[in-house]
Amino acid sequence: MIILNQPFAFGLFQRLWVSSDWRCCADGGANRLHDACLKRDGKDVRENYLPDFIKGDLDSLREDVKQYYASKGVPIIYDKDQDSTDLMKCINELSAKEEREGNDRYELIVLGGLSGRLDQTIHTLSLLYKLRKTGRRIFAVNDENVAWVLDQGEHHIEIDHALFGQTCGLLPVGVDSSVITTTGLEWNLTERESGFDGIVSTSNHLVPEEPVVYIKTSRPIWWTMELRI
Repeated sequence: MIILNQPFAFGLFQRLWVSSDWRCCADGGANRLHDACLKRDGKDVRENYLPDFIKGDLDSLREDVKQYYASKGVPIIYDKDQDSTDLMKCINELSAKEEREGNDRYELIVLGGLSGRLDQTIHTLSLLYKLRKTGRRIFAVNDENVAWVLDQGEHHIEIDHALFGQTCGLLPVGVDSSVITTTGLEWNLTERESGFDGIVSTSNHLVPEEPVVYIKTSRPIWWTMELRI
């Protein structure tokens, strides 16, 4: 999990934290983690949520936060490369870890990747779109949504209706258009062309009786679902 510099609901954060084997903060994401844990129900729980490292150009990392995590032995990695964002730097660090340890690729959660400034959100969408070619599954999450790229081809998505809300969408971001077929949605598409100059399937609905959504797409698209958390 990579924590970005955006606010998050603590309940969602906790669920993602315990589900993750590896956690890091992208620069100012450490401020968010620190402050969320400092006064949790009147208690300081910061030591329960120490990241594996903090990385970035560190222009957003507060000095008090830096000193606290350094005192707890959390590595703080300065990377001055101005051609990569803090998110990219953290993903590169994960790739280096996998290479060192000979591990398969981790699935990755980006917490805050759909929040905040529009330009930062577009960067997240663009980066994850390009990274689909690596074969790594990357999920962008905020308090309301989870989203990921579906590459061209067929996909069967198992739906936990206790976790996901009703609303979903199929978004042709990064392509001129895609021909899409679906089953398991309230408003299914059948060989329907979707693009910004035409139809975009937003505010579609999951069907409570359907445990699986099937999607066939001729080009990569974004799939989004509402979170109940």
